[in-house]
Amino acid sequence: MTRIPHPHADPPAPAGPRWRLGETPWLDRPFPAPRSRVIIDNDFSGDPDDLFQVVHHLLSPSVAIPLLVASHLRPDDPIDPGADTAANAEAVLADVFARMGLDSADRIVRGASRGLADTATPQDSPAARAIIAEALRDDDSPLFYAAGGGLTDLASAYLLEPRIAERIVLVWIGGPEHDGLATPPAHAMPVEYNLLIDVPAAQVLFGAPDLTIWQIPRDVYRQCLVSDVELRRRVAATGPLGAYLYDEVRWEQDRVHEHGLEVPESYALGDSPLVLLTALRSTFEPDASSSRFVERPTPEMTPDGTYRALRGSRPMRVYTHVDTRLMFEDFFHKLDEFARWQAGA
Repeated sequence: MTRIPHPHADPPAPAGPRWRLGETPWLDRPFPAPRSRVIIDNDFSGDPDDLFQVVHHLLSPSVAIPLLVASHLRPDDPIDPGADTAANAEAVLADVFARMGLDSADRIVRGASRGLADTATPQDSPAARAIIAEALRDDDSPLFYAAGGGLTDLASAYLLEPRIAERIVLVWIGGPEHDGLATPPAHAMPVEYNLLIDVPAAQVLFGAPDLTIWQIPRDVYRQCLVSDVELRRRVAATGPLGAYLYDEVRWEQDRVHEHGLEVPESYALGDSPLVLLTALRSTFEPDASSSRFVERPTPEMTPDGTYRALRGSRPMRVYTHVDTRLMFEDFFHKLDEFARWQAGA
């Protein structure tokens, strides 16, 4: 669990230079115009890997970020058992913006506080309405929906306005292994963690005939391991922002240890492929060309969180390998550049 900031108890974020999304004052020369748009959706009060992902995305000038959705966890999730985890996620994300000196909190929208009751009824929210507005806006640049948690808000937006499906590429961290590609880990959860947040929402989107899906299933996001020494030397030692990111990982590991579980020397930053696949694309024939995927007919998602094959359905990408070298080295260097600028170096 990421610690939830409390404005009346927590010290304010350190003062420093200010900036807004669309600006890159830490770069010696301006980056060319963004090549695509990315709507970020994550459960920011959950596992701290989402903090690494959002910071990485915010420091990536090749994408424009019109919207960040603070989404909910499942009810009574032990990671954040709070009454309104979407509100907690919004508070965490606003705190990250403050720590970065980022004056763009107007881009943050709160998602629904709970999942879909069924596959026909949306959870109307400011986030769902903002997603629709951005998807239907007159802009020809590609629009990615980078989701690192549940899918409630995109599914709700689709149920409210199905036309958005043909204008969005969903890049989703979630779902179980696919037969013939990988096997579940030992003692795996019966329903994969992000899918469990809202199974009906995944059913809606897997069944949306015009929606393009790029999936990073559990076996692939588990590839995204960094060692504790990497986090200490490449993150914690890189300014106040890096120290904050590392402290959140260590706090989570301390909680795991208190519950009698093993604490290994590595941590999975499983949401980081959202940056790799949207921001770190090749120059010619733009794509995430250093990662590997297979195309499969999009299966039906069943109520028990498994896949059911469908003949003749639209193809989807299922990633089988992600380029962790490019992904993490890019993050470490961007964090260092930003820290030097914040410090006035």
